Amino acid sequence: MNSERKIIRVRDVMKNKFDVIDGRVTVTEALRAMRHIETKLLIVDKRTDDDEYGMMLISDIAKRVLARDRSPDRVNVYEVMEKPVLSVHPDMDIRYCARYFVKFNFSRGPVVENKKVIGVISLSDMVLKGLMHF
Repeated sequence: MNSERKIIRVRDVMKNKFDVIDGRVTVTEALRAMRHIETKLLIVDKRTDDDEYGMMLISDIAKRVLARDRSPDRVNVYEVMEKPVLSVHPDMDIRYCARYFVKFNFSRGPVVENKKVIGVISLSDMVLKGLMHF
């Protein structure tokens, strides 16, 4: 039996097409601008180099806007988003990334390299794409 296990990296299974928005737009504007619905999230851009990225999940909108009967036309992204968000490096082994997400109860998050978001990764990506490489 071969004891060497192939390492699958985050970059191997991440989605590299994602949406970046400004935190000051309304939820309605953000949803209209969303082109990559399969990621189920929007990355909220930094306001300055010293700021941090934010993230708004579709489930955040459901919990904090829809379920509370708030108008998405009157709620800004910054009221709903999570910030700062925990990110992962693209060279991380997906086994460690999965442990990290489970530990902090995350389903998905940004992949950051050189202080820039280069992709997004989810537990689904790790399981459905990652385990197929074994």
